[in-house]
Amino acid sequence: MPARLLAPHRVEKPWGRRDLWGAFADPAPEEGPVGEIWFQSPGDSEPDLLIKYLFTSEKLSVQVHPDDEQAQARGLPRGKDECWLILDAAPDSTIALGTKAPVGEAALREAARNGSIEELLDWKPVAPGDFFYSASHTIHAIGAGLTLIEVQQNSETTYRLYDYGRPRKLHLDDGVAVADARPYSPHPSPGLVADGRTILVEGPKFVLERFGEGDRALALPKGMTAWLVPVSGAGSVDGVEFRAGECLALSGEAHIAAGGGADILLAYPGDRRLRD
Repeated sequence: MPARLLAPHRVEKPWGRRDLWGAFADPAPEEGPVGEIWFQSPGDSEPDLLIKYLFTSEKLSVQVHPDDEQAQARGLPRGKDECWLILDAAPDSTIALGTKAPVGEAALREAARNGSIEELLDWKPVAPGDFFYSASHTIHAIGAGLTLIEVQQNSETTYRLYDYGRPRKLHLDDGVAVADARPYSPHPSPGLVADGRTILVEGPKFVLERFGEGDRALALPKGMTAWLVPVSGAGSVDGVEFRAGECLALSGEAHIAAGGGADILLAYPGDRRLRD
């Protein structure tokens, strides 16, 4: 079958929320706050990409991720580039990306130890519809009051530099070693292309497209998986129906029909888009 719905997995986090977004049901009174909902195919623990929704009530840790080469040197399958589409944001919500000015390793380590790293970071105001790409080596922190979709390389290798006094392990040696403590440079993207698609990310680790209502034919190379994420609206892929808040894995040749004011993300691994 060219399309299959992926099961959602709710992940409790100390920085999560009890009031979720859109079609997602709030956690029951006996459950903890939900920070993430992520999608994965049963029996497939190592897909190239991972799709998540995040719900934040507090700042996430200041962190950084290794690249593929650095991760593989540690026996891990891959590093972690990621990106975020902001769906909802409380007033004054922010995301930290990069530092305000270049910071040396010794100064970065000391700032992480004494907490002044918060003042070194470039905290950017965010609003619904904003999009950010965070490549490996980028020091970053997702702020409070946000609902977002995260598309990432499938790796949970996270080096925490600072966690606001929470009792969780930090990884200063590993984090400082891979961090590029400089001002953030936005990731270039081609933008709108001829058939109404918007290319949000075009490599190097994955491609992310965005499109709306209509019919589309998709032909994936043998062995490649793509992930279809309906932000709004509904539709079907070769008889498999979908709606906002779900995620489908696609393979082979697939016909996508989207309506109801659909806003669709399509992600797949690689460094170039499948069609022009």
